[in-house]
Amino acid sequence: MSGFFGCISRKDCVADVFYGTDYHSHLGTKKAGMAFYNGSEFVRSIHSIESAYFRNKFENELTRFAGSCQGIGIISDMESQPITITSHLGRYSVVCVGKITNVDEIATELLKKRTHFAELSESTINPTEVVSILINQGETFKEGIENVYNTIKGSCSFLILTDSCIYACRDKYGRTPIIVGKNDFGYVVASESSSFTNLGYEMVRDLGPGEAARVSKDGITSIIGPSCKKQICSFLWVYYGYPSAYYEGINVEDCRYRCGAAIAKRDDLKPDFAAGIPDSGVGHAIGYSNQMGIPYKRPFVKYTPTWPRSFMPQNQSMRDLVAKMKLLPNETFTKGSRIAFLDDSIVRGTQLKDNVVKLKECGVKEVHIRIACPPLVYPCEFLNFSTSRSTFDLFTRRVIRDLEGTSDLTEEILKPYTDPDSEKYARMIEVMKEHLQLDSLKFQRLDDLIEAIGLPKEDLCTHCWDNSSYGHK
Repeated sequence: MSGFFGCISRKDCVADVFYGTDYHSHLGTKKAGMAFYNGSEFVRSIHSIESAYFRNKFENELTRFAGSCQGIGIISDMESQPITITSHLGRYSVVCVGKITNVDEIATELLKKRTHFAELSESTINPTEVVSILINQGETFKEGIENVYNTIKGSCSFLILTDSCIYACRDKYGRTPIIVGKNDFGYVVASESSSFTNLGYEMVRDLGPGEAARVSKDGITSIIGPSCKKQICSFLWVYYGYPSAYYEGINVEDCRYRCGAAIAKRDDLKPDFAAGIPDSGVGHAIGYSNQMGIPYKRPFVKYTPTWPRSFMPQNQSMRDLVAKMKLLPNETFTKGSRIAFLDDSIVRGTQLKDNVVKLKECGVKEVHIRIACPPLVYPCEFLNFSTSRSTFDLFTRRVIRDLEGTSDLTEEILKPYTDPDSEKYARMIEVMKEHLQLDSLKFQRLDDLIEAIGLPKEDLCTHCWDNSSYGHK
């Protein structure tokens, strides 16, 4: 998904940007970068973090940035960032979060105008450079930001670091968050509010959808007002968000407790205890166990010192290896037990199946899986979430394809599989259960998930589950 952090202060802010960016490391493990303006020049650094942690890569470079009072940083799941360019607007650096689905189309039009691209992302056009060029087409930064909003399809939230301020620009439909914080010396803007607390910043507010704000050490000025249409990604609360984070004033962990409780209220299962698939299943499982009145235990523990997250590696065999190696079973809690396992979602199904096999080998009597969101039927169109790599990477899509006997899955065919009260939905869940070798399988209902989040349905992007969204696709 990616996440960014920016700071502008009356004092040296290098440490704040360094640690603030690091607090976004759960959002990506591919690339990372920081850029600073030190009063006379822009300096930046970009590293691959696929085989090392952010802090290890950048810590030795902090002296290069010393004395800088404004800077930005990013954890990126795809392209190299920040981009720094010189133009008629001056010199500035840009970082972006999101997915530009028409990047090739935009690049083709720019090339016709004899625009060149210097930055590549794995031999393809770097989307962040495309955004910087679109900004540069405006006579002012405000016009450039509007040009980005009006040109791209998909989603794009971005920060612009200039020699006098930071422009914070939230996606036109607010699919990804930008939260503003402050202390006595200045302001920060970030994807994750959880990056504020230990650095001594307090939350001010969320930027609205499509809002752009000029942030200086003296305050925040909205240069483009928020729109009335919002489609923030529901998956932030289900999976992406860190437990202590707030989006739209709603805490992630608290929402996950409500998700787990909602599943429990509809469940007639009486397991020995509940467990969460670490880490993102834990909050859901605590909510489930509290509602059920049963213990919460940890039959799986995660070995984190050397094994990275399994979600992000681009190679499927590496994802499978990481998933297998990092979870260690505790046989004290597995032998002869009937366990309700809570997890955030089922994407490909590979990791879950491997975990079930491991549990059976450890003597678990019954494995019951409860998923905190509905089945993922539609690939994500708006973020670099793994479901977007291939439609049939989705476990749900493969099952529907096999049930229907065709790869041509039209909307008419798919719709019944999004209805938890339909016969086709029930058959799909049964096939999933058999394939994963489970004793039972249930998914969260979409209406329960929306209630657990606490925002109106029209303010949430639920595209992955029901193909419901508006705005650019």
